[in-house]
Amino acid sequence: MKRRPLWVPLLVLLAIALGGFSLVFAEGWSPSLGLDLAGGAYVVYAPAHKTTTADINEAASIITNRTNGMGISNAQVQTQGQNIVVQIAGIKNPRSVVNQIGQTGQVEFRPVICTIPLPPYHSAKGASSSSSITPSILNSICTKQTSSANSQSNELSAIAAQVPSTSCNNTSANASQDVLYPEPSLTKNKAPYYRMLLGPMAANGTIIANANAGVVTGTPGYVVQFTTTSKGSATWDSIAKANFHKQVAITLACQIVSAPQIQPNQQSFTSFNGQGEISSSSGIPQSTAQSVALAMKYGALPVQLHPQTFETVSPSLGKASLRAGLLAGLLGMLLVMVYTILYYRALGIVVVTGLGITALLLWTITSILSHTSGETLDLAGVTGVIVSIGVTVDSYIVYFERLKDDIRQGKTVRSSVDKGFARAYRTVLAADAVSLIGAVILYLLAIGPVRGFALFLGISTLLDVITAYFFTRPLVILMGRNHFLTHARWIGVARGLTPEPLGSNDDDSDASLQREVEHV
Repeated sequence: MKRRPLWVPLLVLLAIALGGFSLVFAEGWSPSLGLDLAGGAYVVYAPAHKTTTADINEAASIITNRTNGMGISNAQVQTQGQNIVVQIAGIKNPRSVVNQIGQTGQVEFRPVICTIPLPPYHSAKGASSSSSITPSILNSICTKQTSSANSQSNELSAIAAQVPSTSCNNTSANASQDVLYPEPSLTKNKAPYYRMLLGPMAANGTIIANANAGVVTGTPGYVVQFTTTSKGSATWDSIAKANFHKQVAITLACQIVSAPQIQPNQQSFTSFNGQGEISSSSGIPQSTAQSVALAMKYGALPVQLHPQTFETVSPSLGKASLRAGLLAGLLGMLLVMVYTILYYRALGIVVVTGLGITALLLWTITSILSHTSGETLDLAGVTGVIVSIGVTVDSYIVYFERLKDDIRQGKTVRSSVDKGFARAYRTVLAADAVSLIGAVILYLLAIGPVRGFALFLGISTLLDVITAYFFTRPLVILMGRNHFLTHARWIGVARGLTPEPLGSNDDDSDASLQREVEHV
């Protein structure tokens, strides 16, 4: 059977490396940097009470959906026993993001009875936090204020100052009662401070099928567009009709997310037909619109979570770590290149070219993984790549030293390159198998940065197996069959395979090369 020309696998591998790199470069893809390189937040959520594995997994899934909904594509959400570990890289407001994705309470729709003006609640010194005045009493005062005179406003403010906001400790009981929840400020220093008195829960978040923040032509700022479920459509219409021209509050974790007015510009109520839009004449800020959409879309976590650990990494520190990692990698690669060329001559150029092809393939794979599955390159991953340089160079050295052994036994370069590779490749496979097994075990059992190290070490090891067979073998065989490349005075293959290529004198080297020519 006719053997395939040796240059075919060379060209195929080169085309894959250059083609893949060109493709990701044209698409603008690049490896996403991890938390320790790009800066961001690291938080560990712990459940308030012992819960089931199913609830923890569901909570992790909802947190993942929330981060994706905020446009954060490279967040890592992992479970660790009863804890949920979240790493978010490249964000400007880590505290705000962590607060949003970790909100626990159920999404509720409640009618707004009235807005409570200043002063806010302040507990008296030494007094109990409990109060005999309940939101129901405030309800009656609100009703009188709305129907009679503004003189009731002072009375309402004075009484409201004695009533704390409703606690989240008993959400099931709160569902059927009036509640007093704080209204969030749209700006950091907004004054005055308001609270809203809300009626019993009219529906929960299960009536919402989807919600998104976006921009609509002709409407200032952002809007929140939502779609109800088939069963929830009639429920929402019933709520909206009962509160026509009034406000309906959307709450999450005992906080008011939004309190839109129902169809303020219409003379009579019309069905929403399963679709609605929340907007404002002054425009809703983007962050607020996204928060409302996230709350409506992904709803509540099945278990109450508390941030057990919260750490932030500044982008400047991440950039310094990245520069240090790149400098270490480039310096190590440069030293390897210089040494292999001085020691193995033309074969050293094979090492340099092979490392370049491996780097192109590794960049392409990492960019694709970052874009498709959210994998990030962190400092541990950079360490894995640097370690893999040594693993890759070891494969070349095993092969070249096998050739040197054959040359010492009197064989020619031409006869040694093919048979020597077959024996050396078995050693390469055994060594790479050990590295690959270790990387797989680390990736499966470890969490956090260690997994990044294992992932990139494993990918580099697989690339070493591929490039050794489809690049190193055919290229060295072709060089061994070329008389000029084999016997060039300073850079020839035979010069690099003499017993002491760097220390031997010219006479000894010339004699060795002469014996090689005679064998050929």
